[in-house]
Amino acid sequence: MEEDFARAVEDGLKLSKRLVLPGGAPSPRPVPGMDRGLLPDAAAASSLLPSAPMAYAVVVDPAAVDSPDVPSYQPHVYGRLDPPALIPLHMREVALAVDCAAAGCAAAEVTLRARWWVHCLTRSCDCHCRIVVPMGEQGTILGAEVTVGKRSYKTHVIDVEDQGAVKIAKTESGGLLKRQFFSLTIPQVGGGEDIFATIRWSQKLLYDNGQFSVDIPFQFPQYVNPLPKVFMKKEKIQLTLNSGVSNEIVLKGSSHPLKERSRQGEKLSFFHEAVVENWSNKDFTFAYSVYSGDLSGGMLVQPSTSDDYDDRDMFCIFLLPGNNQKRKVFRNASVFIIDTSGSMQGKPLESVKNAMYTTLSELVQGDYFNIITFNDELHSFSSCLEQVNEKTIENAREWVNTNFIAEGGTDIMHPLSEAIALLSNSHNALPQIFLVTDGSVEDERNICRTVKEQLATRGSKSPRISTFGLGSYCNHYFLRMLASIGKGHYDAAFDTGSIEGRMVQWFQKASSTIVINISIDATKYIREFEVDSEYIQDISAKCPLCVSGRYQGKLPETLTAKGYLADMSEISIELRVQHVKDISLDKVLAKQQMDLLTAKAWFYENNQLEMKVVKLSIQNSIPSEYTRTILLQNFVEKIEQGKQKPKKNSTQNEQSATSLNGLTLGFGDTAATRENLSAGFGDTKPPERFEMFDKAVGCCSRLTDCCCCMCFINTCSKMNDRCAIVMVQLCGALSCLACFECCSLCCGGSD
Repeated sequence: MEEDFARAVEDGLKLSKRLVLPGGAPSPRPVPGMDRGLLPDAAAASSLLPSAPMAYAVVVDPAAVDSPDVPSYQPHVYGRLDPPALIPLHMREVALAVDCAAAGCAAAEVTLRARWWVHCLTRSCDCHCRIVVPMGEQGTILGAEVTVGKRSYKTHVIDVEDQGAVKIAKTESGGLLKRQFFSLTIPQVGGGEDIFATIRWSQKLLYDNGQFSVDIPFQFPQYVNPLPKVFMKKEKIQLTLNSGVSNEIVLKGSSHPLKERSRQGEKLSFFHEAVVENWSNKDFTFAYSVYSGDLSGGMLVQPSTSDDYDDRDMFCIFLLPGNNQKRKVFRNASVFIIDTSGSMQGKPLESVKNAMYTTLSELVQGDYFNIITFNDELHSFSSCLEQVNEKTIENAREWVNTNFIAEGGTDIMHPLSEAIALLSNSHNALPQIFLVTDGSVEDERNICRTVKEQLATRGSKSPRISTFGLGSYCNHYFLRMLASIGKGHYDAAFDTGSIEGRMVQWFQKASSTIVINISIDATKYIREFEVDSEYIQDISAKCPLCVSGRYQGKLPETLTAKGYLADMSEISIELRVQHVKDISLDKVLAKQQMDLLTAKAWFYENNQLEMKVVKLSIQNSIPSEYTRTILLQNFVEKIEQGKQKPKKNSTQNEQSATSLNGLTLGFGDTAATRENLSAGFGDTKPPERFEMFDKAVGCCSRLTDCCCCMCFINTCSKMNDRCAIVMVQLCGALSCLACFECCSLCCGGSD
């Protein structure tokens, strides 16, 4: 949790005051405003969260905290820290490599190499060290390699059903705080040792008004800077941009001073290297645009390889909306379906409410809308679609403020059917359904099948369904599949702080449609042409469209994509077929393909699709629902010139393996939804549970639940010490009186 992590870092910074750094430099100071007895405020807690790749010493014994090179007299400290403190380690080296695949792929592969020094522990002691890497937009871990002394660690992806591959020694969490954080714990690192780490991850490029940009967390706090007189700090950044299109690339700017190294056709390379006084104090950003006055696109093709799960060739069709400001956007007839079950209580529902206020204010004249809230019951703002004007928007805001109350259970099919019925008359506007939920229900496959049948009867102007998942308790693959069936947009928020912003962006993408009913004429030339998604999405002015899939046969030099504009006139977009060599489509598109194939495998309950996901996951080292990520430990021996190699006599089964959990979403939690639990976010705590009830089993547990009031026990567990003592004394006195009364009845009148 954010507050717990921030408090542990604060404790670590306080412990750092015991250090005597070379040259007598002062130790780092904790962020002001943090009090051990009080919960940190949001700003103070946020300032202690990692805003760049960081390493922390997990300190349990405070007496071990000392400088490894300049030991000093330290007063003895008794006791142990529970929970442990996290001391940020000094960073000696850092190098960042970014490989951007432009056009419709819109993805970047990031490689970070860093070296940290355990500067806060005496050489006679050791501790665990935790590496935390914040990733950018929709970040996905691709692999990690860590070397400490003669030990090396490396992540591997294996099949869940392959139990005999390795022996799992223990399990730890691979996710931290929020979905965009990846953490790794290295055990027993000695004081004064160096930690060499190479972390790889992929993330989506941002798109805004024709401009692509990559944003990588790269803000290092001041207290990770070693002394400049002791260590020379060298910063390296390398960026490669492969546009994949023949259009002109216009550079828009960079946060760090990059110099162009080479330009070969559609591939550009930039580099930055400098000796710095302090590590970077700002995120690394790089922006560019692909010149296009209007709608444009292309088709990238890559032949299958011997290791591929499919012997058909791979393709990626991308369509760019361009920056034509005169292009008309479809009028929308929107129905908002908002989950108001009891699990939405508190900040989640408040964030959704604020996002709805913003969304209502962005509706334009000529649009129609309605709002439905659902739990065990259904509540509608109006019995029909309302036309957008000042009065209806104001009434809707008041209705939202009054009716957004978290209570009851979750029922998704009823409001979906009601919304589809409302959109039977969409007033010649594009019918849109926006579903927001944080729960999972039992009949999700049946919901998809029913909706698919209902939309098929509506023809070309069937309602578009966009879905938004809140937290980890909802089934995100169900929501992704529902959006794929409805040609809509899927998005999610896994911490309460990002709900409002992501919801507004999600609505803007879905409501800015400029071309509908896209079709590709590839089937005229080849027979086996299969797209990964259920249907081809409409083109939005707010984001490029990427359609991936497989084909077999020979394609012509150009294809044509057809669709319909807002005035229902037909448009044709020429797609130049390009056989790429410098772009690894299989790696760039792997995450998107895995998500879509997993949703299909879940929906159709197809084992063959599951095996495709497994092969993609293992080939690209990407976590999936049908594989697991493990951390293998190996021992290396040093050879001349400081190089290292693994020992020859070590086999995979002999290696120590640790399972990393928390890297995948799962298929929802219907039990948590039934119980209306609201801890499916990375920044909220799970409900407190009394330890003795976790240990009770069988009839003893049921008997205890019957005899004891859980509310009373939870209340007692939150009492302070003095109140608890008074309660114990009162109960003791009452029991003594009861014993005395019993004795007087049994022995009364006798000697």
